[in-house]
Amino acid sequence: MTSAANPDPQSAPLWQPDSDRIAAARITRFQAWAAERYGAPAEGGYPALHRWSVTELDTFWQAVAAWFDIRFSSPYEAVLADRTMPGAEWFPGATLNYAEHALRAAEDPARAGAPALLHVDETHEPVEIGWAELRRQVGSLAAELRALGVRPGDRVSGYLPNVPQAVIAFLASAAVGAVWTSCAPDFGARSVLDRFQQVEPVVLFTVDGYRYGGKEHDRTEVVAELRRELPTLRAVVHIPLLGTPAPEGTLEWSALTAGETGPVFEQVPFGHPLWVLYSSGTTGLPKAIVQSQGGILLEHFKQLGLHCDLGPEDRFFWYTSTGWMMWNFLVSGLLTGTTVVLYDGSPGYPGTGAQWGVAERTGATLFGTSAAYVMACRKAEVHPGRDFDLSRVKGVATTGSPLPPDGFRWLHDEVREDLWIASVSGGTDVCSCFAGAVPTLPVHIGELQAPCLGTDLQAWDAQGRPVVGEVGELVVTKPMPSMPIRFWNDPDGSRYRDSYFDMFPGVWRHGDWITLTDHGSVIIHGRSDSTLNRQGVRMGSADIYEVVERLPEIRESLVIGLEEPDGGYWMPLFVHLAEGAALDDALRTKIKQAIREQLSPRHVPDEIIEAPGVPHTLTGKRIEVPVKRLLQGAALDKAVNPGSVDNLDLLRFYEDIARKRA
Repeated sequence: MTSAANPDPQSAPLWQPDSDRIAAARITRFQAWAAERYGAPAEGGYPALHRWSVTELDTFWQAVAAWFDIRFSSPYEAVLADRTMPGAEWFPGATLNYAEHALRAAEDPARAGAPALLHVDETHEPVEIGWAELRRQVGSLAAELRALGVRPGDRVSGYLPNVPQAVIAFLASAAVGAVWTSCAPDFGARSVLDRFQQVEPVVLFTVDGYRYGGKEHDRTEVVAELRRELPTLRAVVHIPLLGTPAPEGTLEWSALTAGETGPVFEQVPFGHPLWVLYSSGTTGLPKAIVQSQGGILLEHFKQLGLHCDLGPEDRFFWYTSTGWMMWNFLVSGLLTGTTVVLYDGSPGYPGTGAQWGVAERTGATLFGTSAAYVMACRKAEVHPGRDFDLSRVKGVATTGSPLPPDGFRWLHDEVREDLWIASVSGGTDVCSCFAGAVPTLPVHIGELQAPCLGTDLQAWDAQGRPVVGEVGELVVTKPMPSMPIRFWNDPDGSRYRDSYFDMFPGVWRHGDWITLTDHGSVIIHGRSDSTLNRQGVRMGSADIYEVVERLPEIRESLVIGLEEPDGGYWMPLFVHLAEGAALDDALRTKIKQAIREQLSPRHVPDEIIEAPGVPHTLTGKRIEVPVKRLLQGAALDKAVNPGSVDNLDLLRFYEDIARKRA
């Protein structure tokens, strides 16, 4: 996940927390506690705490484990026995269980009936599941999984929307020590098989269909194909969201979750796999990224309990699907005793402001969404602060793509002036954030507040030298607990090393261009593998999009920079026009003038071409590198994995452009 864009030229913060908010923040209390017990700096605020967290990495993570009362059923021999990347060894000797911590709030009799989950569909009427009921269903399902022969390390898969059953199935799998993996039901059969066939699941949880945009979408044929093409399945569990009977040979969800068995939590080693996430897989099969029970537990406690400032009184909403890492991040809100809001439906149904309606109905205190949704609301002239009661929302977090400065201003003006805007950036690869939310720091337009605790985030030039105030490669020079323990089917680790450690051996290179500012914030410029480099001046594609898509005539855009065989450089800009707009000379001039004046005359595109649309991955990210390969003459089947794209026909348009240029 990535978010931010060009900074505002004015240095004054858009928002600053007042002294009461700083004093009440959990991160403030953690710092004072860690100063007393672990030698953290008592003064100097967040910058001093962050410096300590990376210079005293072992002590910091030991403090996190103690602060959040991690239940180690076997003690650890060391915090970080080996800090080599890849291959860092965290908390050897320790055993624990993620699901045990996620359901801990149910042990408090005062909270047993309080909502653990709030489920909202397109009717926007919330349905509650209390902590005790969630624990009961997880216990029942975990017992049934064991009865089916599911053992620690077996893979359990879900072809499910963002519904409570997905959370219950995941937690039951984790309780057993199985390895969870999921895809959203809008993924086609090929996309799902590209993922699930790699990990060979023994159980598949599936729906008969889903509702989106006011319509029902039947998935029974896709499910039948998955059953045929996944020979390792021992059981298929049918969840009748559309009310159809269970197909022959499947098990009924209601029967598996009817028991009164208390959950038994398998105690597994700290590094035992928790789930498999997938890269977008735009070129070749998606990478099957394995993260550990203990690593995710610690990282998510830190992110949600300190950076997001979540606790039992909060309600946490993030618009996501089960095919995106933000779903896993959202579910981890349970760790902090927070009520998690699950929305299953279109982000813009029945109108563009739908997500704000969900926040109002559920009393969300932290509202998470995509930068694209914020900008869509701005273009549609949605007025959330006027039209919805958002009095409980204390912060809005965005990710998925860079949030332009206009997005910061719009949230400030149209939601509430006293609004914490937490633009965050990280990735599926770590299922967490490298930089973003800090409740005790000011917010500057276009900037992420700071690197996260325990994350030695740096910007490096091509020679591997740290730079400040300049664009550099995003690197992390010390291990994080949630870094992958491995990729699935990568026995010698070569694919893992090639993905992050090829440029700077022993140092994680993420593939983003960033700037670390002199006041400690972070600016994300976009992916470094699709960076625009004209006459030696680099610029992220996100910077172009921020300027171009501010124009009302432009719905979305895609910019590509191609190094040509003769040493030349061709930089076309493809624009998907808003309804009623026409790409005439006047609009072309307007676009070029905006880029020239607001960004750089060197990065004015060579051509502006109208496109029928912009292709995306299945998780909604613009596809730049495969389009670049098409324009360089690669065949469609060599340039992109068809199962990873939301609209393959759009890519044929770019393939035709390449043919005409050949």
